[in-house]
Amino acid sequence: MFAMLMEWGTLRYNGHRISALRMEPEGAEKVRTAVVFLHDALGSIAQWRDFPEVLCSAAGLPGLVYERLGHGGSDPLPGPRTARYLHDEALLVLPQVLDSSRIERAILFGHSDGGSIALLFASAFPDRTAGVVTEAAHVFADELTLAGLRAARERYERGGFVDKLEKYHGEKARALFHAWNDTWLDPSFSSWNIESVLGGIHAPTLVIQGENDEYGTPAQVEAIAREVKGESEKLFLPGCGHVPHHETRERVVAAFLAHLRRLKI
Repeated sequence: MFAMLMEWGTLRYNGHRISALRMEPEGAEKVRTAVVFLHDALGSIAQWRDFPEVLCSAAGLPGLVYERLGHGGSDPLPGPRTARYLHDEALLVLPQVLDSSRIERAILFGHSDGGSIALLFASAFPDRTAGVVTEAAHVFADELTLAGLRAARERYERGGFVDKLEKYHGEKARALFHAWNDTWLDPSFSSWNIESVLGGIHAPTLVIQGENDEYGTPAQVEAIAREVKGESEKLFLPGCGHVPHHETRERVVAAFLAHLRRLKI
């Protein structure tokens, strides 16, 4: 375990401000590879809690946690989302985030939407991807996912849901909820599918999902493991829902450290 130096900062994307947290292990060997944490659809730096610090400390690696536009301390979304919003994050925003952070290669750790972004980036930028870890990632819109979004909308309409989001996103909370929920429940999004690009992923991939995940079926995991070209490992966690890094932290950290031994960094 390494003590971690923590540094808050601001990155820029097309003139917009992105809030970020850099982590550096004291006394560890200097490497040009960092763990980059990609949060879920309603996530923020604070919602990761101390998990990134714990993981990077155990691995002896630098890390970057940042908030996408519309989230946390970053600027609001610059406009309406389209069905390609995950592609835009992976192909346009994330490369600039890495450049601004002087990260040459990344081990991508993506949760939910962040997992889908990680897969899209790894396919398009294999030279910049040392490894991929996904939790509850989606590669197509399945009925369980859409049912979960409809249930979230019902909770939102009953009240109280946004109050929790405002703790992390302030006045952006309502816009963020609708950007996520409305996009996924738009009929045009039902055909969203990124399986065809997974063959471009050559980095080792660890695919994690809770067996009780209310937003995704095991078919998502099977599709990722089947389609990627690099070495892949599936990890189903019993008694775990949509957030493995909080619900089963020790198992996720142990699996990450085992995955790390397969990477060339």
